[in-house]
Amino acid sequence: MSNVFELPAHVDMAARDLSAADWARLEHNAAEILDAFGLDLDTPGTRETPRRFLRALYDATAGYDGDPKLRTLFPAERPEGVEGRHAQIVEGPVGFYALCEHHALPFHGRAYIGYVAGEEILGISKLTRLVRLYARRFTVQERLAEEIADGLRELAGARGVAVKLEAAHMCTAMRGVEEDGSLTVTTVWRGLYDEDATLRTEFLADVRGRR
Repeated sequence: MSNVFELPAHVDMAARDLSAADWARLEHNAAEILDAFGLDLDTPGTRETPRRFLRALYDATAGYDGDPKLRTLFPAERPEGVEGRHAQIVEGPVGFYALCEHHALPFHGRAYIGYVAGEEILGISKLTRLVRLYARRFTVQERLAEEIADGLRELAGARGVAVKLEAAHMCTAMRGVEEDGSLTVTTVWRGLYDEDATLRTEFLADVRGRR
């Protein structure tokens, strides 16, 4: 039987609520910025651009609304006498898109997650939900990896968590050094993975085999 429990505050967030007046004010501000930067807003294709821009930005940051579907856990159901210390669950690649909090430009890539279950496990689809919950916020890649790892450990009582992110950043491709084609890689270890080099090696080997 699944277990329903209290989600951590950073996961179980109140949904955002913007009034019609809020949207109208923000749309006016967006139009002023876009016009100042050179966009002609008086064409059939661009008259609704400020509104569409705001809606797209709102959708891209839906992680601030939380995800109640992360509430469901299942018993690990290991056979009696099996400790399961090296029994990894590995998921990925999970595609994600996020907005860099420094420039509000996208970075996107793939997440790989491994964990050693405690008494309960998450449904596989919940791992994708967890990644996207944190990715759909203003963030940086380093914190995103940490939040996924800590969120999984807290949600499921995992005894060990491994997270690897590979991402391309538009803030370095579209501006600044204009570096195209590079990937930034972040790895995070928690619990048993931090203690056991064998688990880390097996996780990384599994990830390499999925590319």
